[in-house]
Amino acid sequence: MTTGNTGKITDWVDPKDKSGEFKRQQSVFRNFISREPGAQFPPEKDRYHLYVSYACPWAHRTLITRKLKGLEDIISFTSVHWHLGENGWRFATANEEVAGENVTPDPLHPDFTHLRAIYFSNDPDYTGRFTVPVLFDKKTQRIVSNESAEIIRMFYYEFDDLLPEKYKNVDLYPPALRSEIDATNDWTYNDVNNGVYKSGFATTQEAYEKAVTTLFASLDRIEAHLSKDANSPYFFGSSITEIDIRLFTTIVRFDPVYVQHFKCNIRDIRSGYPAIHRWLRRLYWDIPAFRQTTDFEHIKKHYTKSHKQINQFAITPVGPVPDILPKEEEVRAVAAR
Repeated sequence: MTTGNTGKITDWVDPKDKSGEFKRQQSVFRNFISREPGAQFPPEKDRYHLYVSYACPWAHRTLITRKLKGLEDIISFTSVHWHLGENGWRFATANEEVAGENVTPDPLHPDFTHLRAIYFSNDPDYTGRFTVPVLFDKKTQRIVSNESAEIIRMFYYEFDDLLPEKYKNVDLYPPALRSEIDATNDWTYNDVNNGVYKSGFATTQEAYEKAVTTLFASLDRIEAHLSKDANSPYFFGSSITEIDIRLFTTIVRFDPVYVQHFKCNIRDIRSGYPAIHRWLRRLYWDIPAFRQTTDFEHIKKHYTKSHKQINQFAITPVGPVPDILPKEEEVRAVAAR
């Protein structure tokens, strides 16, 4: 999720850009935690702190991975408030009651009210975007990384020497599947993870239709892949891999937010994609790391009350009800079919 300090933060597409296309900026902080001897950022217990938003799919990846790898006692975290305003993500105040674990004032910097202050503390002249997640080194007071795709890969192996065997054996990027995972990431990132944003933030009909048709063509491709073996619970068979994590955070938001708020309404997941719907619910209901890190209140309120370009009056739709269906239940149209 991106915010910037150039121009107006809540303008997701430059009003001067006649293409009307949403263009995501690249992450700037790209250091790496490594267990190699002499590494600048070695793996240590209670050295690193993760700043996230429950609303943000990119940050959600890191929370899922942290839990799957058993890093809860090694890497602490704080979630920002769900609202994103003119100054970007803000921290909850001490007297606010906000849903979700660790939605608190910044525990490391009591005077910081917004995430942007952490960026400026590292670089007073910073002109990029104030994104979550942020992986922060408490020892050096430096940002290690704000790139979710690289943060989750740090979590895969670099802390293994500190973990019990059952978590050390969780391999989310197995060597035999790496080429397939990387190839799948390439198109699912561009067409699906970022595709919903390209659709929702488009400011011309042409940009919107180009993005949304590409998005649904790729959802069709995912549906076909998952339909090949209904007994395989995950994208690549019997084990969770990186692609499950990266896709889940978009798909779990699809029906509650993207269908209406981002105009991704050619089909919804629960009635239009039975294989994706089955895969989604297996992850959510069977694997605590997915369900326990998903907060629909943050998700729905953030998008609908922060994106004034799209939703001027900040009204949050009541539906769909429920946010996600139980494993054994289908919508009426699917049940009838």
